[in-house]
Amino acid sequence: MKLATYKDGTRDGQLVVVSRDLSTAHYATGIVSRLQQALDDWGFMAPQLQDLYETLNNGKARHAFPFDPALCMAPLPRAYQRLKGQAYANHATLLGDAEVDLAVHQAASDPLLGAQDHVVCANENLGVDFSAEIAVVTGDVALGASADDALEGIRLVMLSNDITLRNVGSRVQSQPATAFSPVAVTLDELGDAWDNGCVHLTVQVAWNGRKVGMCDAGTDMTYAFGQLVAHASKTRALRAGTVVSSGTVSNAGFEKNGKKEWPKGYSCIAEKRAMEDALDGKTTTDFMKFGDTVRIEAKGKDGQSVFGAIDQELAPLNA
Repeated sequence: MKLATYKDGTRDGQLVVVSRDLSTAHYATGIVSRLQQALDDWGFMAPQLQDLYETLNNGKARHAFPFDPALCMAPLPRAYQRLKGQAYANHATLLGDAEVDLAVHQAASDPLLGAQDHVVCANENLGVDFSAEIAVVTGDVALGASADDALEGIRLVMLSNDITLRNVGSRVQSQPATAFSPVAVTLDELGDAWDNGCVHLTVQVAWNGRKVGMCDAGTDMTYAFGQLVAHASKTRALRAGTVVSSGTVSNAGFEKNGKKEWPKGYSCIAEKRAMEDALDGKTTTDFMKFGDTVRIEAKGKDGQSVFGAIDQELAPLNA
């Protein structure tokens, strides 16, 4: 099923069930009001939400309405915990890391932005960079869970745009609010694109309307989500509603006629700059400026958007 959260003036919004083709939606308030509530009692709530989802897809939901991504908060507007992994060795290598170890670190979890909310920044010279990533939402995961058990604890998958201020040294200050796709989907919605903790979908990135990335999220994933979640649970249990992201989706380049090429493009500007430096010994691409837009989306085999699109503009503070 596909779930979203509509803005209603509160911090947690209203849970809605969204049709498979993202055309219609239905409030879930007859079952549960908030996504966190559903995650806390998933075994009881999920079957009821699934029934509503099937009714909606069959065109029989009595109070369905057109789905509008512009009205969406993040599917989970605030999380008890958010963790960011470094799942793609190619990304780390491009950015100069000698070794790529299995690791996750804490990231801001309140507030999380909706798919069309502006990225707000006080200064465009801070090196504002987008980052196309996959993220999962877990149920309860026990302390010391194995990778297989951790995989069983994953409830939902979504896209994220994890903005980084590349010219700010402090990790805390360099990570402003992150945005998520309009909808989060259950694993069955991905079909064979979900394979042992990897999402085999092409993540499309467009910067100012120009396509710059077509990276496959599964092909070069060094550490799958089961490993990431298990690693996070080594020293403490994870509560339902924990968000774990993959880090920047990245595909390896190859040598052709003595020259390095990256035909799948890039999912963040820092990678583009690293590619330029590797080829020419200098960087020519600057980071985002006010008014710049970024669009992140993944489509299934049928050509339809799976999660809906993240579509954001960089805006100045108090604009």
